Amino acid sequence: MPKQNRVTPFGELIATPERGMLTGNRGCLHDADGRIRRRYQGQRWIICLLEFKGRKRPIMTPGCYTELFFLDEATALAAGHRPCAECQRQRFNLFRDTWAKANPELAEMLRPSATLLDAALHLERTVDYTLHRLCTSIKDLPNGVLISDDGQNAYLVLQNQLLRWTPGGYEQPGERAVNYPARILTPASVVRTFRAGYPPGIHPSAWQVID
Repeated sequence: MPKQNRVTPFGELIATPERGMLTGNRGCLHDADGRIRRRYQGQRWIICLLEFKGRKRPIMTPGCYTELFFLDEATALAAGHRPCAECQRQRFNLFRDTWAKANPELAEMLRPSATLLDAALHLERTVDYTLHRLCTSIKDLPNGVLISDDGQNAYLVLQNQLLRWTPGGYEQPGERAVNYPARILTPASVVRTFRAGYPPGIHPSAWQVID
């Protein structure tokens, strides 16, 4: 039986058999029976590698952080996570440095601390910016951004096209037309980071179905 620890671009946790390319956490979210009891614990939402230095641990050990899984980095970033400073140190440094250049009013310095970065992202996750995060087209959105027009379906922006997100990968949207204005799921500071040159990791399925 799949556990409820797969993260969607909306930041929601669902149960699905697909594992995804990355793991991570946002604190201890489960009880002693492995049931999800809270959306997050603390401001440190990270993205980790599936394997690191041979470490192994049982999933959802009571009292320990809840292991979460993401289809890809674009999904994790849309949900409000950021690269881990330990297992993804090089990726973290690139994200932090690019984020700081793209968001000088938030970063306050060229190399902000992880704590400052987490606090800024947490504010974007918890404050209702819905009215300020709408788009009427995707022509100005960089690759890796995810949007939604109905709160149920999420779409990846890639080479000025939209691909529908699924737990197993990306697919063509089919005959369904996306209605605008649509909500930009990826936090605004992260969208600016993409524009400044940070290349989000995207699941191979997206490149396989792109026209």
